[in-house]
Amino acid sequence: MSTRHSKAAKSFLENVERSEWHDNTLWGVRVKRDRMSKSLPEWERLRDAASAIKRHTLSHLDEYLEKFSENAQRNGVIVHWAANAEEFNAVVLDILKAHDVRKLVKSKSMLTEECEMNPYLEAHGIEVVETDLGERIIQLLDQKPSHIVMPAIHLTQEEVGELFEKELGSEKGNSDPTYLTYCARESLRNEFLTADAGLTGANFGVAETGEIVICTNEGNADMSTSVPKLHIAAMGIEKIIPDHKSLAVFHRLLARSATGQPSTTFTSHFRKARPGGEMHIILVDNGRSRMLAQEKHWETLKCIRCGACMNTCPVYRRSGGYSYTYIIPGPIGVNLGMARDAEKYHDNASACSLCCSCDNVCPAKVNLSEQIYSWRQELKSLGKAPMTKEMMSRGMKTVFDRPALYNLALKCSPLINAAVTCSQAVSLHLWGKGRSLPEFAKESFHSMWVKGKVKNDK
Repeated sequence: MSTRHSKAAKSFLENVERSEWHDNTLWGVRVKRDRMSKSLPEWERLRDAASAIKRHTLSHLDEYLEKFSENAQRNGVIVHWAANAEEFNAVVLDILKAHDVRKLVKSKSMLTEECEMNPYLEAHGIEVVETDLGERIIQLLDQKPSHIVMPAIHLTQEEVGELFEKELGSEKGNSDPTYLTYCARESLRNEFLTADAGLTGANFGVAETGEIVICTNEGNADMSTSVPKLHIAAMGIEKIIPDHKSLAVFHRLLARSATGQPSTTFTSHFRKARPGGEMHIILVDNGRSRMLAQEKHWETLKCIRCGACMNTCPVYRRSGGYSYTYIIPGPIGVNLGMARDAEKYHDNASACSLCCSCDNVCPAKVNLSEQIYSWRQELKSLGKAPMTKEMMSRGMKTVFDRPALYNLALKCSPLINAAVTCSQAVSLHLWGKGRSLPEFAKESFHSMWVKGKVKNDK
C-alpha cells in the first residue's frame, strides 16, 4: 500500500535530472558541515553541551519562560502568550489593527508557517511581504517552503530567472544569481520603506536578559525591524535558553550545522524597541507543552532548526520537501508532524531508512531516528500500520520462531536471486527499482559450519 509520501516521492523522482541535482546540492551542504565540524577539536563537546543545556531548560521551562517574560517587560517590551495557532494569529491581527497596519514585512519564520499566519492576515486585508530571498521566491510562486533553512532549494536559478522576469520585470533570459539577487533587493527596498510594521521569528530567547536573537545571512530581519516602528517577534516557547554563555554554544553550532559557515552574516540581538517605536514578543505554545509531556518524544523540542538532518537524510534528498505532508519535512518534520497529529501525518513515518545519519549530525543530539522508529511501533494502535508490512512481519516471525522452517528457508534462499531479477524486470518489486541486492550464497554459513567447512581458529 503506497503512502501519500511514497506517491509524492515517485512523482518527484520522475524528473531524474532534478532529483539528482537536489540530492547532490543537499549533500554538498552536508559536506561543508562536515568540513566545519572537523575544524573544531571541541565539536563533540559543544554538541554535548547543547544537548545538556536544552535538556535542562526544557525540564525547567516554566521558570525560564517567566524569567524571560519579566526581563523583556522590564526592557519595555510588550509580551503576549498564545496557546495555539488561532490565538497567535488573533494576537498578531489585534496588534496590527491597533496600529492601522496595511502592509507587514517579515523575515523567515517557520512558526508563522506552522500557524498559517500569512493567509490569515491576508484574508483580513493585510498585505504580507516575505523578505528572505528564498521565502520571497516561493511566496511569488504561491508555494510552501521545501526546506527550513533553504526554502526554495528545489528550484533552479533558471526557474527563478523566469519568475523574476514575470513578477519583477527582470531582464529576459538572465538567470545569473548575482543579478537576480540585485533584482530582489531592489524590489524589497521599496517594500521595507512603505511597510507599516515588521515581524520576525527568533532563533533564541535569552531568559537572563529578555532579548531575542535572530541569525540571518541577508540582513532582512534588521531591515524589517529598523525601518518600521512596530516590531512583532514570534517565538515558540522551546526557543528559550538560560543566558549568553548558553547562547555562545548554540551560536558556534548553528551556522556550521546549517550551511557550513562559521557564523551567519548577521547575528542580531533585540532587547527593546527602537527609539519612538514599539516591540511585541508573542510566546507560542501550539502543542509544545503536550509534546514536552511525551516521555518518548520530548527531545524533539531540543531542535534548533538548523536543517542538518535534512541535508544528510537520503530519503529527503531523493524525494524532495514536498513529498512530506507536514509543513516541515525531513527527519525533524516526521517527528514534529507525528507529535502534532499522528493520525493526520502518519504517512511520513515510513519516510526514513533508519540509517541514523540525522542523529550523528544533529547539533543538539536529538534522537531523531530512535523517535521515528518508536512512532512506527505505534502505527498499529492508531490503525495506520501498512497491511503489507504487517503481513511481512508476521511471516518473518513465523519463520524465525521455527528452526526447521528457518533452515529450509536458508536452503531455498538462492532461488530469490532469480526471483528478484524477474520481479525487477516486470516492475513488481518497487524496492528493487534503481537498486541491486547482493546475491544469496549457494550454501549458508550454518550449513558450512555443520559440515566442518569453516575453520575454527580458537
